[in-house]
Amino acid sequence: MELFDFTDKKDWDDFVRPAASYPLSGAISSLNSGAEYLQSWEWGEILRSEGEEIYRVGVREEGEKGGKTSGGGANNGRILAAATLVKKKIFFSYFYWYAPRGPIFSPSQAGKNGQAQRELNDFLFSEISRFRGRALFCRLEPREKIEGPAFKKTIDLQPAQTLLLDLDKSEDALLKAMQPKTRYNIRLAEKKGVRVIAATSADFSEFWRLMRLTGERDNFRIHEARHYEKMLQAPDNFIRLFLARYEGKNIAAGLFCSWGDKATYLHGASDNEYRNVMAPYLLQWSAIKEAREAGRRYYDFYGLDEKKWPGVTRFKLGFGGRRVIYPGTYDAVFRPFLYNLYNFLRRLRRLA
Repeated sequence: MELFDFTDKKDWDDFVRPAASYPLSGAISSLNSGAEYLQSWEWGEILRSEGEEIYRVGVREEGEKGGKTSGGGANNGRILAAATLVKKKIFFSYFYWYAPRGPIFSPSQAGKNGQAQRELNDFLFSEISRFRGRALFCRLEPREKIEGPAFKKTIDLQPAQTLLLDLDKSEDALLKAMQPKTRYNIRLAEKKGVRVIAATSADFSEFWRLMRLTGERDNFRIHEARHYEKMLQAPDNFIRLFLARYEGKNIAAGLFCSWGDKATYLHGASDNEYRNVMAPYLLQWSAIKEAREAGRRYYDFYGLDEKKWPGVTRFKLGFGGRRVIYPGTYDAVFRPFLYNLYNFLRRLRRLA
């Protein structure tokens, strides 16, 4: 096996899109969760545009010299794994790698619990430990549980649970699977005259106004405005903005990502007024219908947590669907002493 750099978007998509859609296996979930947009080429470019240092690496079998392979180079070996790595600085010249919702393994490797899978894991993280500098660890979010002395469970960065709708059903079947109150609120919004439109980056100021109102009202942290602007500037409608309008005013908004076989609800916001017309329900339903019509297989509400987000979680669960539970976030530790020091300093900062 050998580590290599991906340099071509098509090569990346040809591997990551189908490989990311294999069914999860084992005790955590046996259900397919669809493509992971955080490992998409487009998401990496959004992070790069914000100043992040991004690398895309793969593991392949060693093939015959002189052949052409995905990712470039003289090798025709089969690709076994890939990961977008984001470089996160810590202190001095030290840093760690972050593989959001990654790495992605080929379907032939996914779910293996034997020697072959362990060897691939060991090889991948051994090579990443020497990849371009002084990394303390690699923070990963695998689709399946990883075991071994070098892997330490840590605080989850991405939500540990999500809610998926299977879009191979008819609109009537999707509506029937919802909770009665959710169906009622969708119809109420329609009856009240709420309209949902596909907006553009020119409407960003309205989205930002609603995001700030929502963050203040519900007491949660929002990103800086430029982060959302960069998302909307991605090509090919990778991120789309929908606005819900009532009596000539924008009263709810949502950002949605479409990539591979899945559409994902990323961020939502609503006005403090007109909450009685239930615009967020119609906004979600419109996005679900749009994803289904575009041929997506799944709609991902992206994040459930009854303790941290009780109201939002109840809202999402009203649409039906099924839970997918991820194994969580792990650190593949390269430098144990410095890794323990980093965690100690991080705990001190949280206590301050």
